[in-house]
Amino acid sequence: MFIFLLILFALAIIIVAIIKFEIHPFLALFSGAIIYGLMAGMPAELIISSITDGFGGVLGRIGLLILFGVVIGTFLEKSGGAFVIAQKVLSWVGQKSVMLGMMITGYISSIPVFGDSAFIMLNPINKSLSFKGKLPYAATTVALTLGITATHSLVPPTPGPIAAAGILEADLGQIILFGAIISALALIPCYYFCKYWVSKIHLEPVFAEIDKEGKVRKKPSLGKSFMPIIIPLLLIILSSIAAYPTQPFGDNLFTSLISFIGNPIIALLLGAFMAFSLPEKLDKKVLSSSGWFGEALLIGAPVILITGAGGVFGKMLQNSGIADQISSIMTAGNLSLFLPFAMAFALKSAQGSSTVALVTTASIMVPLMPALGLDTEIMRVLTVLATGAGAIAVSHANDSFFWAMTQLSGMNIKQGYQSHSLGTVILSFTAMAIIFILATVLA
Repeated sequence: MFIFLLILFALAIIIVAIIKFEIHPFLALFSGAIIYGLMAGMPAELIISSITDGFGGVLGRIGLLILFGVVIGTFLEKSGGAFVIAQKVLSWVGQKSVMLGMMITGYISSIPVFGDSAFIMLNPINKSLSFKGKLPYAATTVALTLGITATHSLVPPTPGPIAAAGILEADLGQIILFGAIISALALIPCYYFCKYWVSKIHLEPVFAEIDKEGKVRKKPSLGKSFMPIIIPLLLIILSSIAAYPTQPFGDNLFTSLISFIGNPIIALLLGAFMAFSLPEKLDKKVLSSSGWFGEALLIGAPVILITGAGGVFGKMLQNSGIADQISSIMTAGNLSLFLPFAMAFALKSAQGSSTVALVTTASIMVPLMPALGLDTEIMRVLTVLATGAGAIAVSHANDSFFWAMTQLSGMNIKQGYQSHSLGTVILSFTAMAIIFILATVLA
Protein backbone atom coordinates (compact mmCIF):
# COMPACT_ATOMS: atom_id res chain seq x y z
CA MET A 1 0.00 0.00 0.00
CA PHE A 2 2.93 2.30 0.72
CA ILE A 3 4.10 2.38 -2.90
CA PHE A 4 0.61 3.33 -4.11
CA LEU A 5 0.50 6.21 -1.65
CA LEU A 6 3.89 7.35 -2.95
CA ILE A 7 2.59 7.35 -6.54
CA LEU A 8 -0.49 9.34 -5.52
CA PHE A 9 1.71 11.79 -3.62
CA ALA A 10 4.04 12.23 -6.59
CA LEU A 11 1.07 12.77 -8.91
CA ALA A 12 -0.40 15.30 -6.47
CA ILE A 13 2.90 17.21 -6.47
CA ILE A 14 2.93 17.25 -10.28
CA ILE A 15 -0.69 18.40 -10.60
CA VAL A 16 -0.42 21.10 -7.89
CA ALA A 17 2.83 22.37 -9.43
CA ILE A 18 1.21 22.68 -12.86
CA ILE A 19 -2.15 24.13 -11.75
CA LYS A 20 -1.46 26.22 -8.66
CA PHE A 21 2.11 27.39 -9.26
CA GLU A 22 1.93 27.30 -13.08
CA ILE A 23 5.20 25.38 -13.32
CA HIS A 24 5.95 23.99 -16.79
CA PRO A 25 4.76 20.34 -17.12
CA PHE A 26 8.29 19.21 -18.09
CA LEU A 27 9.82 20.51 -14.86
CA ALA A 28 6.89 19.23 -12.80
CA LEU A 29 7.07 15.72 -14.29
CA PHE A 30 10.85 15.54 -14.11
CA SER A 31 11.01 16.75 -10.51
CA GLY A 32 8.07 14.54 -9.51
CA ALA A 33 9.86 11.49 -10.88
CA ILE A 34 13.01 12.20 -8.86
CA ILE A 35 11.02 12.92 -5.69
CA TYR A 36 9.20 9.60 -6.13
CA GLY A 37 12.49 7.73 -6.60
CA LEU A 38 13.96 9.27 -3.44
CA MET A 39 10.84 8.57 -1.36
CA ALA A 40 10.70 4.98 -2.65
CA GLY A 41 14.22 4.44 -1.29
CA MET A 42 15.80 3.71 -4.67
CA PRO A 43 19.64 3.75 -4.75
CA ALA A 44 21.21 6.87 -6.25
CA GLU A 45 22.69 4.88 -9.14
CA LEU A 46 19.28 3.44 -10.01
CA ILE A 47 17.68 6.90 -9.94
CA ILE A 48 20.33 8.24 -12.33
CA SER A 49 19.99 5.28 -14.70
CA SER A 50 16.19 5.68 -14.62
CA ILE A 51 16.61 9.31 -15.71
CA THR A 52 19.00 8.59 -18.58
CA ASP A 53 17.31 5.39 -19.78
CA GLY A 54 13.81 6.81 -19.43
CA PHE A 55 14.51 10.11 -21.18
CA GLY A 56 16.79 8.78 -23.90
CA GLY A 57 14.82 5.61 -24.56
CA VAL A 58 11.50 7.33 -25.04
CA LEU A 59 12.79 10.21 -27.16
CA GLY A 60 14.79 7.80 -29.30
CA ARG A 61 11.49 6.18 -30.31
CA ILE A 62 9.16 9.17 -30.31
CA GLY A 63 10.98 12.50 -30.60
CA LEU A 64 11.23 12.58 -34.39
CA LEU A 65 7.64 11.35 -34.81
CA ILE A 66 6.33 14.28 -32.77
CA LEU A 67 8.58 16.74 -34.60
CA PHE A 68 7.58 15.62 -38.11
CA GLY A 69 3.89 15.55 -37.13
CA VAL A 70 4.11 19.14 -35.85
CA VAL A 71 5.95 20.23 -39.03
CA ILE A 72 3.16 18.81 -41.21
CA GLY A 73 0.50 20.54 -39.11
CA THR A 74 2.30 23.88 -39.06
CA PHE A 75 2.78 23.97 -42.84
CA LEU A 76 -0.86 22.97 -43.43
CA GLU A 77 -2.02 25.74 -41.12
CA LYS A 78 0.32 28.48 -42.37
CA SER A 79 -0.13 27.74 -46.07
CA GLY A 80 -3.92 27.64 -45.87
CA GLY A 81 -3.96 23.95 -46.82
CA ALA A 82 -6.03 23.03 -43.77
CA PHE A 83 -8.46 25.80 -44.72
CA VAL A 84 -8.76 24.33 -48.24
CA ILE A 85 -9.56 20.91 -46.79
CA ALA A 86 -12.18 22.44 -44.50
CA GLN A 87 -13.91 24.29 -47.33
CA LYS A 88 -13.99 21.17 -49.51
CA VAL A 89 -15.44 19.00 -46.74
CA LEU A 90 -18.16 21.58 -46.14
CA SER A 91 -18.94 21.73 -49.86
CA TRP A 92 -19.33 17.95 -49.91
CA VAL A 93 -21.68 17.94 -46.94
CA GLY A 94 -23.67 20.99 -48.03
CA GLN A 95 -24.85 24.09 -46.19
CA LYS A 96 -28.01 22.36 -45.01
CA SER A 97 -25.85 20.02 -42.93
CA VAL A 98 -23.50 22.61 -41.47
CA MET A 99 -23.49 20.98 -38.03
CA LEU A 100 -22.39 17.62 -39.42
CA GLY A 101 -20.02 19.37 -41.79
CA MET A 102 -18.29 21.26 -38.99
CA MET A 103 -17.95 18.06 -36.96
CA ILE A 104 -16.36 16.21 -39.90
CA THR A 105 -14.15 19.19 -40.74
CA GLY A 106 -12.90 19.40 -37.16
CA TYR A 107 -12.38 15.63 -37.14
CA ILE A 108 -10.13 15.75 -40.22
CA SER A 109 -8.34 19.02 -39.46
CA SER A 110 -7.26 18.01 -35.97
CA ILE A 111 -5.34 14.94 -37.16
CA PRO A 112 -2.31 17.01 -38.19
CA VAL A 113 -3.12 20.39 -36.54
CA PHE A 114 -3.24 21.21 -32.80
CA GLY A 115 -6.78 21.55 -31.44
CA ASP A 116 -6.52 25.23 -30.47
CA SER A 117 -5.10 26.16 -33.89
CA ALA A 118 -7.71 24.11 -35.74
CA PHE A 119 -10.55 25.89 -33.93
CA ILE A 120 -9.05 29.37 -34.40
CA MET A 121 -8.67 28.64 -38.11
CA LEU A 122 -12.11 27.09 -38.67
CA ASN A 123 -14.33 29.22 -36.44
CA PRO A 124 -14.70 32.05 -39.02
CA ILE A 125 -16.13 29.52 -41.50
CA ASN A 126 -18.38 28.08 -38.80
CA LYS A 127 -19.59 31.55 -37.85
CA SER A 128 -20.39 32.57 -41.42
CA LEU A 129 -22.17 29.32 -42.34
CA SER A 130 -24.30 29.24 -39.20
CA PHE A 131 -25.31 32.88 -39.79
CA LYS A 132 -26.15 32.37 -43.47
CA GLY A 133 -28.03 29.14 -42.80
CA LYS A 134 -29.83 30.60 -39.77
CA LEU A 135 -28.60 27.69 -37.65
CA PRO A 136 -27.93 27.65 -33.88
CA TYR A 137 -24.38 28.97 -33.61
CA ALA A 138 -23.73 27.25 -30.27
CA ALA A 139 -24.60 23.85 -31.77
CA THR A 140 -22.36 24.22 -34.84
CA THR A 141 -19.54 25.53 -32.62
CA VAL A 142 -19.66 22.57 -30.21
CA ALA A 143 -19.99 20.16 -33.14
CA LEU A 144 -16.71 21.64 -34.39
CA THR A 145 -14.97 21.46 -30.99
CA LEU A 146 -16.01 17.84 -30.39
CA GLY A 147 -14.89 16.82 -33.88
CA ILE A 148 -11.52 18.42 -33.15
CA THR A 149 -11.29 16.80 -29.72
CA ALA A 150 -12.04 13.29 -31.00
CA THR A 151 -9.02 12.96 -33.28
CA HIS A 152 -6.78 15.17 -31.13
CA SER A 153 -6.69 12.47 -28.45
CA LEU A 154 -7.15 9.30 -30.51
CA VAL A 155 -5.56 9.59 -33.98
CA PRO A 156 -1.83 10.13 -34.72
CA PRO A 157 0.10 12.11 -35.90
CA THR A 158 -1.30 14.39 -33.18
CA PRO A 159 1.60 14.45 -30.64
CA GLY A 160 -0.32 12.98 -27.66
CA PRO A 161 -1.34 9.65 -29.26
CA ILE A 162 2.08 9.35 -30.97
CA ALA A 163 3.84 9.81 -27.64
CA ALA A 164 1.60 7.27 -25.87
CA ALA A 165 2.08 4.75 -28.70
CA GLY A 166 5.86 5.12 -28.51
CA ILE A 167 5.98 4.89 -24.72
CA LEU A 168 3.86 1.71 -24.67
CA GLU A 169 5.51 0.30 -27.83
CA ALA A 170 2.17 -0.14 -29.56
CA ASP A 171 1.72 -0.55 -33.32
CA LEU A 172 1.12 2.92 -34.76
CA GLY A 173 -0.68 1.68 -37.86
CA GLN A 174 -3.29 -0.16 -35.81
CA ILE A 175 -3.71 2.85 -33.54
CA ILE A 176 -4.40 5.06 -36.58
CA LEU A 177 -6.89 2.56 -38.00
CA PHE A 178 -8.74 1.73 -34.79
CA GLY A 179 -8.44 5.30 -33.48
CA ALA A 180 -10.10 6.71 -36.61
CA ILE A 181 -12.96 4.20 -36.37
CA ILE A 182 -13.50 4.60 -32.61
CA SER A 183 -13.39 8.40 -32.71
CA ALA A 184 -15.85 8.51 -35.63
CA LEU A 185 -18.32 6.17 -33.91
CA ALA A 186 -17.99 8.05 -30.61
CA LEU A 187 -19.06 11.26 -32.36
CA ILE A 188 -22.49 9.82 -33.29
CA PRO A 189 -24.13 10.49 -29.88
CA CYS A 190 -22.25 13.81 -29.77
CA TYR A 191 -23.97 14.88 -32.99
CA TYR A 192 -27.40 14.30 -31.45
CA PHE A 193 -26.25 15.98 -28.25
CA CYS A 194 -25.44 19.10 -30.29
CA LYS A 195 -28.63 18.86 -32.33
CA TYR A 196 -31.10 18.45 -29.47
CA TRP A 197 -29.35 19.90 -26.40
CA VAL A 198 -26.76 22.50 -27.41
CA SER A 199 -29.11 23.98 -30.03
CA LYS A 200 -31.27 25.24 -27.12
CA ILE A 201 -28.44 27.57 -26.02
CA HIS A 202 -29.01 31.01 -27.52
CA LEU A 203 -25.82 32.44 -28.95
CA GLU A 204 -25.51 35.08 -31.65
CA PRO A 205 -22.38 35.14 -33.82
CA VAL A 206 -20.56 38.45 -33.48
CA PHE A 207 -18.63 39.58 -36.56
CA ALA A 208 -16.03 41.77 -34.90
CA GLU A 209 -13.58 41.25 -37.72
CA ILE A 210 -13.97 40.48 -41.40
CA ASP A 211 -12.38 37.18 -42.30
CA LYS A 212 -9.59 37.94 -44.75
CA GLU A 213 -8.37 34.37 -45.07
CA GLY A 214 -7.26 33.66 -48.60
CA LYS A 215 -6.66 37.27 -49.64
CA VAL A 216 -3.08 37.37 -48.41
CA ARG A 217 -1.55 34.50 -50.30
CA LYS A 218 -2.47 31.85 -52.83
CA LYS A 219 -3.63 28.61 -51.21
CA PRO A 220 -2.42 25.16 -52.26
CA SER A 221 -4.68 22.79 -54.19
CA LEU A 222 -6.86 20.22 -52.44
CA GLY A 223 -4.66 17.35 -53.64
CA LYS A 224 -1.52 19.01 -52.33
CA SER A 225 -3.21 19.77 -49.03
CA PHE A 226 -4.38 16.19 -48.47
CA MET A 227 -1.12 14.47 -49.46
CA PRO A 228 0.96 15.22 -46.32
CA ILE A 229 -1.82 13.69 -44.21
CA ILE A 230 -3.13 10.79 -46.30
CA ILE A 231 0.11 9.37 -47.73
CA PRO A 232 1.94 8.89 -44.39
CA LEU A 233 -1.17 7.41 -42.74
CA LEU A 234 -1.68 4.94 -45.60
CA LEU A 235 2.00 3.93 -45.59
CA ILE A 236 1.96 3.31 -41.82
CA ILE A 237 -1.23 1.24 -42.06
CA LEU A 238 0.14 -0.79 -45.01
CA SER A 239 3.34 -1.45 -43.08
CA SER A 240 1.30 -2.73 -40.12
CA ILE A 241 -0.67 -5.04 -42.42
CA ALA A 242 2.56 -6.30 -44.03
CA ALA A 243 3.89 -7.18 -40.56
CA TYR A 244 0.97 -9.54 -39.77
CA PRO A 245 2.14 -13.12 -39.09
CA THR A 246 0.09 -14.35 -42.07
CA GLN A 247 2.26 -12.18 -44.39
CA PRO A 248 -0.66 -10.93 -46.57
CA PHE A 249 1.75 -9.28 -49.06
CA GLY A 250 4.12 -12.24 -49.12
CA ASP A 251 7.86 -12.24 -48.47
CA ASN A 252 9.21 -10.16 -51.35
CA LEU A 253 10.78 -6.83 -52.34
CA PHE A 254 7.43 -5.01 -52.15
CA THR A 255 6.95 -6.10 -48.54
CA SER A 256 10.48 -4.95 -47.65
CA LEU A 257 9.88 -1.60 -49.34
CA ILE A 258 6.52 -1.08 -47.59
CA SER A 259 8.07 -2.04 -44.25
CA PHE A 260 10.76 0.61 -44.75
CA ILE A 261 8.77 3.55 -46.08
CA GLY A 262 5.85 2.62 -43.81
CA ASN A 263 8.02 2.88 -40.72
CA PRO A 264 6.41 5.80 -38.82
CA ILE A 265 9.62 7.87 -38.84
CA ILE A 266 10.16 7.48 -42.60
CA ALA A 267 6.44 7.91 -43.41
CA LEU A 268 6.13 11.13 -41.42
CA LEU A 269 9.44 12.38 -42.82
CA LEU A 270 7.99 11.90 -46.32
CA GLY A 271 4.86 13.72 -45.15
CA ALA A 272 6.99 16.61 -43.92
CA PHE A 273 8.74 16.86 -47.29
CA MET A 274 5.34 16.82 -49.03
CA ALA A 275 4.28 19.66 -46.72
CA PHE A 276 7.22 21.70 -48.01
CA SER A 277 5.38 21.91 -51.36
CA LEU A 278 2.44 23.73 -49.76
CA PRO A 279 3.83 27.29 -49.57
CA GLU A 280 3.43 29.36 -52.72
CA LYS A 281 7.18 29.98 -52.64
CA LEU A 282 9.64 27.75 -50.80
CA ASP A 283 12.42 30.01 -49.60
CA LYS A 284 14.62 30.59 -46.57
CA LYS A 285 11.84 32.58 -44.91
CA VAL A 286 9.84 29.35 -44.76
CA LEU A 287 12.59 26.87 -43.87
CA SER A 288 14.77 29.14 -41.70
CA SER A 289 14.92 29.17 -37.91
CA SER A 290 12.63 32.22 -37.90
CA GLY A 291 10.29 30.82 -40.57
CA TRP A 292 7.56 28.18 -40.53
CA PHE A 293 9.99 25.35 -39.87
CA GLY A 294 11.54 27.24 -36.96
CA GLU A 295 8.05 27.87 -35.58
CA ALA A 296 7.26 24.15 -35.83
CA LEU A 297 10.39 23.40 -33.79
CA LEU A 298 9.26 25.87 -31.12
CA ILE A 299 5.82 24.24 -31.00
CA GLY A 300 7.16 20.69 -30.94
CA ALA A 301 10.00 21.17 -28.45
CA PRO A 302 7.85 21.47 -25.29
CA VAL A 303 5.82 18.39 -26.27
CA ILE A 304 9.01 16.39 -26.90
CA LEU A 305 10.50 17.48 -23.56
CA ILE A 306 7.29 16.66 -21.68
CA THR A 307 7.28 13.24 -23.33
CA GLY A 308 10.90 12.68 -22.25
CA ALA A 309 10.07 13.68 -18.67
CA GLY A 310 7.14 11.27 -18.76
CA GLY A 311 9.58 8.57 -19.85
CA VAL A 312 11.74 9.33 -16.79
CA PHE A 313 8.68 9.02 -14.53
CA GLY A 314 7.69 5.70 -16.13
CA LYS A 315 11.20 4.26 -15.83
CA MET A 316 11.39 5.35 -12.21
CA LEU A 317 8.13 3.53 -11.50
CA GLN A 318 9.33 0.47 -13.37
CA ASN A 319 12.63 0.30 -11.45
CA SER A 320 10.85 0.77 -8.12
CA GLY A 321 9.18 -2.63 -8.50
CA ILE A 322 5.59 -1.45 -8.74
CA ALA A 323 4.69 -4.22 -11.19
CA ASP A 324 5.10 -6.84 -8.48
CA GLN A 325 2.65 -4.95 -6.29
CA ILE A 326 0.06 -4.68 -9.06
CA SER A 327 0.26 -8.29 -10.22
CA SER A 328 -1.40 -9.57 -7.05
CA ILE A 329 -4.34 -7.19 -7.47
CA MET A 330 -5.40 -7.06 -11.12
CA THR A 331 -5.04 -9.68 -13.85
CA ALA A 332 -8.12 -9.36 -16.10
CA GLY A 333 -7.01 -7.60 -19.30
CA ASN A 334 -10.39 -6.25 -20.45
CA LEU A 335 -11.26 -4.69 -17.11
CA SER A 336 -7.71 -3.45 -16.72
CA LEU A 337 -8.28 -1.09 -19.66
CA PHE A 338 -10.38 1.05 -17.32
CA LEU A 339 -7.27 1.85 -15.25
CA PRO A 340 -5.49 3.95 -17.94
CA PHE A 341 -8.87 5.44 -18.91
CA ALA A 342 -9.65 6.54 -15.34
CA MET A 343 -6.10 7.77 -14.76
CA ALA A 344 -6.03 9.88 -17.95
CA PHE A 345 -9.56 11.16 -17.24
CA ALA A 346 -8.48 12.32 -13.77
CA LEU A 347 -5.25 13.90 -15.02
CA LYS A 348 -6.96 15.71 -17.90
CA SER A 349 -9.68 17.05 -15.60
CA ALA A 350 -7.12 18.13 -13.00
CA GLN A 351 -4.55 19.94 -15.15
CA GLY A 352 -6.21 20.59 -18.51
CA SER A 353 -3.72 19.23 -21.06
CA SER A 354 -4.68 16.11 -23.02
CA THR A 355 -1.05 15.63 -24.10
CA VAL A 356 0.22 15.72 -20.50
CA ALA A 357 -2.54 13.29 -19.46
CA LEU A 358 -1.64 10.90 -22.30
CA VAL A 359 2.11 11.03 -21.67
CA THR A 360 1.87 10.73 -17.88
CA THR A 361 -0.66 7.87 -17.95
CA ALA A 362 1.26 5.95 -20.62
CA SER A 363 4.48 6.37 -18.63
CA ILE A 364 2.85 5.03 -15.47
CA MET A 365 1.34 2.09 -17.39
CA VAL A 366 4.66 0.84 -18.84
CA PRO A 367 5.68 -1.32 -15.86
CA LEU A 368 2.09 -2.44 -15.24
CA MET A 369 1.26 -3.89 -18.67
CA PRO A 370 2.27 -7.54 -18.05
CA ALA A 371 0.67 -7.65 -14.59
CA LEU A 372 -2.59 -6.27 -15.98
CA GLY A 373 -2.72 -8.66 -18.92
CA LEU A 374 -2.22 -5.82 -21.41
CA ASP A 375 1.11 -6.85 -22.96
CA THR A 376 -0.22 -8.48 -26.15
CA GLU A 377 0.00 -6.51 -29.41
CA ILE A 378 -3.71 -5.71 -29.66
CA MET A 379 -4.06 -4.89 -25.95
CA ARG A 380 -1.16 -2.42 -26.18
CA VAL A 381 -3.03 -0.69 -29.01
CA LEU A 382 -6.26 -0.64 -27.00
CA THR A 383 -4.42 0.63 -23.91
CA VAL A 384 -3.16 3.63 -25.89
CA LEU A 385 -6.70 4.26 -27.16
CA ALA A 386 -8.22 3.86 -23.68
CA THR A 387 -5.70 6.42 -22.43
CA GLY A 388 -6.67 8.74 -25.29
CA ALA A 389 -10.36 8.28 -24.49
CA GLY A 390 -9.72 9.29 -20.88
CA ALA A 391 -7.63 12.28 -21.97
CA ILE A 392 -10.63 13.74 -23.82
CA ALA A 393 -12.48 14.85 -20.70
CA VAL A 394 -13.24 16.92 -18.85
CA SER A 395 -12.33 20.01 -20.87
CA HIS A 396 -13.16 22.97 -18.64
CA ALA A 397 -11.68 26.17 -17.22
CA ASN A 398 -8.12 24.82 -16.85
CA ASP A 399 -7.96 23.86 -20.54
CA SER A 400 -6.66 26.44 -23.05
CA PHE A 401 -8.94 24.96 -25.71
CA PHE A 402 -11.97 25.68 -23.51
CA TRP A 403 -11.00 29.35 -23.33
CA ALA A 404 -10.28 29.58 -27.06
CA MET A 405 -13.74 28.14 -27.74
CA THR A 406 -15.66 30.34 -25.30
CA GLN A 407 -13.83 33.59 -26.05
CA LEU A 408 -13.94 33.31 -29.84
CA SER A 409 -17.57 32.17 -29.93
CA GLY A 410 -18.85 34.61 -27.30
CA MET A 411 -20.05 31.90 -24.89
CA ASN A 412 -20.03 32.60 -21.17
CA ILE A 413 -18.51 30.08 -18.74
CA LYS A 414 -21.85 28.49 -17.82
CA GLN A 415 -22.73 27.93 -21.48
CA GLY A 416 -19.26 26.46 -22.07
CA TYR A 417 -19.78 23.93 -19.29
CA GLN A 418 -23.30 23.08 -20.46
CA SER A 419 -22.16 22.46 -24.03
CA HIS A 420 -18.50 21.76 -24.73
CA SER A 421 -17.51 20.37 -21.30
CA LEU A 422 -20.51 18.05 -21.10
CA GLY A 423 -19.93 17.03 -24.71
CA THR A 424 -16.36 15.92 -23.94
CA VAL A 425 -17.69 13.65 -21.16
CA ILE A 426 -20.15 12.03 -23.59
CA LEU A 427 -17.39 11.63 -26.20
CA SER A 428 -14.95 10.18 -23.66
CA PHE A 429 -17.31 7.57 -22.19
CA THR A 430 -18.69 6.56 -25.59
CA ALA A 431 -15.16 6.02 -26.94
CA MET A 432 -14.26 3.92 -23.89
CA ALA A 433 -17.40 1.79 -24.28
CA ILE A 434 -16.47 1.05 -27.89
CA ILE A 435 -12.89 0.20 -26.86
CA PHE A 436 -14.18 -2.20 -24.19
CA ILE A 437 -16.40 -3.95 -26.75
CA LEU A 438 -13.45 -4.23 -29.14
CA ALA A 439 -11.30 -5.68 -26.34
CA THR A 440 -13.97 -8.28 -25.61
CA VAL A 441 -14.13 -9.31 -29.26
CA LEU A 442 -10.44 -9.12 -30.20
CA ALA A 443 -8.55 -10.04 -27.04
